[in-house]
Amino acid sequence: MMGKMGYLFAIAPAAIFLAISFFVMLAANKADAKGLKTFGIVIAVMLWLSAAFVLTAGITGRCPMMKAMKNCMMDKDMMRQGAPMIMPEKK
Repeated sequence: MMGKMGYLFAIAPAAIFLAISFFVMLAANKADAKGLKTFGIVIAVMLWLSAAFVLTAGITGRCPMMKAMKNCMMDKDMMRQGAPMIMPEKK
């Protein structure tokens, strides 16, 4: 069940990456400078890889960012009883 939900939540960012890469490729094809075309293609490929990563993480449920955030939130010093809380100063 988690794989299906993860897939549903991964579709939106992946679609956004792919839509942006389409417009980047469109602009790169219309560019006259060779360096600008190469740069556009590199950016589009990075966006494709990002979309693939988001979909893969959503399907498998193995998101490295979630793992890092969980480790940060479960830090022993933060969970310790009586630890000082840092509150923003009121102005």
